[in-house]
Amino acid sequence: MSITSIASDAASRPAVRTSAARQRLLDAAGELFYGEGIHSVGVDRIIEAAGVTRATMYKQFDGKEGLVLAYLAGEDRQLRDLFTQAAGVSSDPLVLLDLTIAGIEEDIRNRHTRGCPFINAAAEYPDEGPVRDLIADHREWFRSTLRQLADAACLTDPDDVAASLVLLRDAALVGGYLDGEDRVAPAFARTARGVIAAHSPGRG
Repeated sequence: MSITSIASDAASRPAVRTSAARQRLLDAAGELFYGEGIHSVGVDRIIEAAGVTRATMYKQFDGKEGLVLAYLAGEDRQLRDLFTQAAGVSSDPLVLLDLTIAGIEEDIRNRHTRGCPFINAAAEYPDEGPVRDLIADHREWFRSTLRQLADAACLTDPDDVAASLVLLRDAALVGGYLDGEDRVAPAFARTARGVIAAHSPGRG
């Protein structure tokens, strides 16, 4: 698969056209869900924080689960945007992998400081359903995209490269919350680049 098609796939989930009220609800829900947990935050708190009416809330979203799905879809788009932006800088798959690692390091350090929103949500939604389906789709896309880049870069065992990078990101997002972003973020980047180096052609 070409780099262009990888970037196109990353951008394939279009952003929903958002009204001002919808965006306020998403912003309020995102902050509360991520900071306090999904099940601990009621609809009334989100409505109050967003400064909208209950009728507006239910006009924009089909209940709380609809808002949860929209929140996670927004998180999914942000990671996809990381790949799209990297593809706008270079078409070299090794450079794209390095830019992706750098982007994740920045995210761990400055944005996702309370763990991975998808892992957090999965812990609150243990049973099968729309939320777990979205989480599974997101993770499969992320793993598949990393594998495609590793394959395009002629790295040995692209499946292992992708699995290792997904695992490292998961661990770093959780570890950053527990041990501090400034300690964990550079360790993630260093270890992730070590995975790339270990799978480079002619290694050893």
